[in-house]
Amino acid sequence: MPFRVIEGRTHWQRRDRRQSLVQLAWWLIGTLAFVVSARFIAEQTVWWFVLDAPRQALDLFSRMVPPDWAYSQRLWRALWDTVNIATLGTVVALVVAIPNAFFAARNTTPHPILRQLALLVIAVSRSVNALIWALILVTVIGPGMLAGILAIGLRAVGFISKLLYEAIEEVNPASVEAVASTGASKGQVLAYAIAPQVLPALIGITVFRWDINIRASTVLGLVGAGGIGLQLNAAVSAMNWNRASIIFILIFVLVLISEWISARARSAVT
Repeated sequence: MPFRVIEGRTHWQRRDRRQSLVQLAWWLIGTLAFVVSARFIAEQTVWWFVLDAPRQALDLFSRMVPPDWAYSQRLWRALWDTVNIATLGTVVALVVAIPNAFFAARNTTPHPILRQLALLVIAVSRSVNALIWALILVTVIGPGMLAGILAIGLRAVGFISKLLYEAIEEVNPASVEAVASTGASKGQVLAYAIAPQVLPALIGITVFRWDINIRASTVLGLVGAGGIGLQLNAAVSAMNWNRASIIFILIFVLVLISEWISARARSAVT
């Protein structure tokens, strides 16, 4: 039974025959898609491997214990590189994302064509995973931290731009009109009416994305883009599971620290 909100009050109403048939059709389509997908997955799965997975996981875990704690002394530089990749990648994303967000927002874009181009940038950035960006960049500019920084930045541009342009479109129009009525130019309206309103959102979005980038940068080394992923890839390739386990522990601790910093920073601006 659907409802409508009229003058702030909820009014329930019975569905007519057409609405009921449409809803039933969507349920049938969803059920059919689920059944077809489940059947395809079942046909492509080697169930012997699935049934044997608990034994294999237990065997792998036994090889990872105890962790090689002495090896952790050689990982601090790699952890620092990981943090730098995430931080500098976030800065690169901000340089592109802030103007792109103002181009994408309906109330600040200079021209509809620029808005469509800005939305295209957002779509392309969000469509490609950071690991894929890193793989492409390692091929183009070679392995190293620069490829990781650019990969993180290219991925984060879409995230920051989308959330920021939505915040720009939701600014209080009364403040904008008040500043504009004084004869202020568009740049002054942007600086004194719009920017102060979206600044807390920008800070929150940036810190949140930095936290995500920390997690993403830990695996970029698997394709040669720097960070602790390089050591992880080397340990796994050599089947040195004692070293791999200490790397997993340090990554877990790093993610916890970044999560704590992110939560404290976002709570400070909200």
